[in-house]
Amino acid sequence: MHPFVGTSGYQYTAWRGVFYPEKMPTAKMLSYYAEQFSTTEINYTFHRIPNPKTIENWFVSTPESFQFGLKAPQKITHWSKLRDAETLNYFLGVVSDLRPKLGPILFQLPPTLKMDRTLLADFLANFPKNFQAAFEFRHQTWFVDEIFSLLQEHNVAVCIAESSEFAAPQVVTANHGYLRLRREDYVDADIQRWADYVGSQMDRWNTVFVYFKHEESGIGPRLAKQFIQAIEA
Repeated sequence: MHPFVGTSGYQYTAWRGVFYPEKMPTAKMLSYYAEQFSTTEINYTFHRIPNPKTIENWFVSTPESFQFGLKAPQKITHWSKLRDAETLNYFLGVVSDLRPKLGPILFQLPPTLKMDRTLLADFLANFPKNFQAAFEFRHQTWFVDEIFSLLQEHNVAVCIAESSEFAAPQVVTANHGYLRLRREDYVDADIQRWADYVGSQMDRWNTVFVYFKHEESGIGPRLAKQFIQAIEA
């Protein structure tokens, strides 16, 4: 199993002097970040579909082994509730230029959207099999066996998300894992617990993507580094 560990986002001016050198230009942040982490989760794509120049910049600023997790546009997940095939196909066509650095697409559903098996089944039936995907469900009704089985049929991961308000079940439905660790009060024992969990899935996951909340204070990079040390120990 290959673990990819990083933070959700990288371009934060508040990280200067904490993670980045004090006077580092914004344009050089990604290349610096990619020297220390193997992946980042891009929230930019939730708000707008990137243009080819942005994709090219992401690609050339990172090493060959780097992976980008991309959050699916809100037009797909929030506005159309997974019913906008045209936008999905356009988005996938644009971001495919990131290959082979393209990691999973994260579909973060709105917390008000309750379980709808037919809706999800129709979406997955038309989702291209040559893309990795993960679903972050934020309404408890989704966490049932019939949804887990459906995701497993399509090799789509349940996003295992943890925050101070919510924790998704640790269910494996794909050959790749996707973790979003969002709490602000992690201590050493918490990091070790998650590292042990990831290690316990070695026979089930080919790859796993682990993202810590960015935290403008710069705690995200510190936690990500601590996690890397824990899984390598």
